[in-house]
Amino acid sequence: MAKIVDKLNKNKKITLSLEITPPDRGESIDEIFRNIENLLPFDPEFINVTYHQPHVVYEEKNGTIIRRPKRKKPGTVGICTAIKNKFHIETVSHLICGGFSKYETEDALIDLHYLDIKNILALRGDPAPGQKNFISEKDGHSYAFQLINQISKMNKGIYIDELDNPFCTDFCIGAAGYPEKHFESPNIDKDLLSLKKKVEMGAEYIVTQMFFDFEVFKNFVEKARDIGIKVPIIPGIKPITNKKLLSNIPKTFYVNIPRKLVDSIENARTREQAFKNGTLYMANLANKLIEYRIPGLHVFTMGKGKSTKALLEMLSGPNW
Repeated sequence: MAKIVDKLNKNKKITLSLEITPPDRGESIDEIFRNIENLLPFDPEFINVTYHQPHVVYEEKNGTIIRRPKRKKPGTVGICTAIKNKFHIETVSHLICGGFSKYETEDALIDLHYLDIKNILALRGDPAPGQKNFISEKDGHSYAFQLINQISKMNKGIYIDELDNPFCTDFCIGAAGYPEKHFESPNIDKDLLSLKKKVEMGAEYIVTQMFFDFEVFKNFVEKARDIGIKVPIIPGIKPITNKKLLSNIPKTFYVNIPRKLVDSIENARTREQAFKNGTLYMANLANKLIEYRIPGLHVFTMGKGKSTKALLEMLSGPNW
């Protein structure tokens, strides 16, 4: 088992990582495997698998109202294990605050430890489906830094209950950063202080939310360094190759898409030309990041390999 932070610190070339999301309930994992196989020539060094809160519904059964969590995309831990076994690539399991009490979090971490999945991206997570605001579970975590602190304590052998001779876990902890600030934060400076707290609690590297302007990332890194955040910061990018994504991505992820990218896709006469224009824009962005000497590049594939492959084929540079 290789720790992500060790790869970032030791690699002479830029570390490529991918992010996928589990298939919907009832769907096969085969498409994920096919897309990973298509991207193997680019030598991805780790793959993140997202985790999603359940949608809680209340149903009447035999005259009793019961609470039933319905998870649309189960299987995060299973997919992590399957990828490790099939492709021998390190996986990073997302772990969120939402839907877990502290005891359930501890149980989940023990399971991950037993499965030798020791790279974790610790997140608060989005509000549950159907909710406008994030609501933690009773005796759960409300913020990512609290989750990171719990993982860090387990790495020191500190569990919720006092135990005799407990084993120390050995998790490598990643955290999320937001170059354009988290949508709930009043400004970027306050958001960066929240990020610093995650690092102080034990986060060893940062993966950013997607962005589409190099200067946005550069300013974010400089401000982070100015306030004492020294851990590696990996930029996260996502290919945009069609008009639908131009509206869906800002609505879902609260990020800005520059006019140049919007125009290049909206003014394309064919779908093929829009795909090419969007890919070229993102490749130029990625090459600027490579020149900026980033430690790694994280691509949000969401399980779709065609646009990611087209993007990676365009990248250049001696360290790529």
